[in-house]
Amino acid sequence: MGIIDPRQIVAGVLTVTMFLMLGNMIKREHFDPPVSHHVNHAGSTQSVEDSEKSLAFDTADDDSWKEEAAALKPCWSKPELEEVEESKGFVTFSLTNGPEYHVSQITDAVVVARYLKATLVIPDIRGSQPGDRRNFGDIYDIEKFVSSLDGVVKVVKTQPSKLSSKNLAVLRIPNRVTEDYIAENIEPVFKSKGNVRLATYFPSVNMKKGKSEQEKERNSVGCLAMFGSLELQPEVQEVVDSMVERLKTLSRKSDAQFVAVDLRLDMLDNKGCQGNGDGPKKCYDSQEIAVFLKKLGFDKNSAIYLTQSRWDSSLDSMKDLFPKTYTKEGIMPMEKKPKFLGSDSSEYEKVIDFYICSQSDVFVPAISGLFYANVAGKRIGLGKTKILVPANIPPDASASVGNYVSRYVSKKNHMAYSCFC
Repeated sequence: MGIIDPRQIVAGVLTVTMFLMLGNMIKREHFDPPVSHHVNHAGSTQSVEDSEKSLAFDTADDDSWKEEAAALKPCWSKPELEEVEESKGFVTFSLTNGPEYHVSQITDAVVVARYLKATLVIPDIRGSQPGDRRNFGDIYDIEKFVSSLDGVVKVVKTQPSKLSSKNLAVLRIPNRVTEDYIAENIEPVFKSKGNVRLATYFPSVNMKKGKSEQEKERNSVGCLAMFGSLELQPEVQEVVDSMVERLKTLSRKSDAQFVAVDLRLDMLDNKGCQGNGDGPKKCYDSQEIAVFLKKLGFDKNSAIYLTQSRWDSSLDSMKDLFPKTYTKEGIMPMEKKPKFLGSDSSEYEKVIDFYICSQSDVFVPAISGLFYANVAGKRIGLGKTKILVPANIPPDASASVGNYVSRYVSKKNHMAYSCFC
C-alpha cells in the first residue's frame, strides 16, 4: 500500500468540517430575545431592567449614546514557558472560513501547543473553494504574531519537511478546547505520533465567560491568543482604515452614526435562516433591519455599511430609508478594487468586513453566529460596546435603544470581559 499524503487527509477533513460548521452555526444559534418589557401607566413599552438608564434614542438632546467609551486594558498576564528541553514535536493547522473562525482557530492551536510544549507552525489560510489558499502573511502581520507569542509557545514560520503521514496525526477538536480534553484525546496521540494537525469544529457558539479555575487559568493563554496576537498586515489595514474613515466622514457631515450591519444574502438564503416560524428568530433581512433602525430613531443620513459583497435589488428597501447605504464596491478606494474585490478575493472581503464591523460607531448583526460573537469580543476590548441585536418592534410600541443592546454587553457575559479590565 502506498503512503497517503497527509495533505489529502487534511483537505478531506477541512472540507467536511467547513460544511458542518456553516450548516450548524445558524441552525443551532439564535439571538437572545430582547430584554423583558412591561407597559407602564402611560402606555409606553420599557425595559424593567433598564427603566432608569436606558438610552432613549428618540430624545433629540440625548447625546450619551454618541459618546465613545474608553478602550479597555488587557488584564491577562503573559504566561512564560517553563524551562524545558528542546520541543518534542509540532502542532500544525490551517485557518479556514474567514476571520471570525481564524480568531478561534488560532486560540485553540496556541492553547494546545502550550499544553503539549510543542512548537506551533504558522498556518496557511484556506478559502471555501478548492485550491483557494493563501499565506498567513497575505492577510496578517507575521512578525506581530510571532513576537506576541514569544515566551508563550515556540513558533516557526514554515512546516518542517520531515512531517509525513507516518508521524503526523490529523485530529478534529472542539472550539474552546479544555485541558481535560487535551489530556484525554490529544496528548496520547501526540506522544504516539510525535506531531498533530488540528482542525477545529464548532459544536455551538460559546463565547461566555468561564467559571471554573481551569478555565480561568486557560484564559491567560486564550486571551493573549484571541485578542493580542492577530493584526492585519499593513496594506490590508490601510484599506480598512480608508473605508472606515470615509464612512465616518459621511455620517459626521450630518452629525449621524456610522452603522455596520452584518447582512449577507447567501446566509439569509440558508435553510437554518429561513426557519419554520417557531422559536427565536435567527436572521433579519434588509427591510427588517431598516425598519428596526428607523424605529430606534437613527438619522436617515446615517452611513450604513452592509457586509454583502455586491449590491442586490433586495437591498433597495434599506437605501429607501437610509440613502447612504453602501456595500464594499461603493466605498472601497478605486485603486484597491482589483486586488481586494477581484474574483479570487473572497478571503480579503471577509477580513475587511470583520474589521469594519469592529470599528464602526454601531454594530448590528442581522445574522446570529460566530461572526457576531467574535466581532462583539473585539469591540468590547476596544470600548466600542454599541452593539444592537435586532428585533421586530411592534408598530404601536415606543422603542428604546437600551432594550436592544447585546446581552454580551448588558450582562457582561462575553469572555472578553474576563480578558480586559
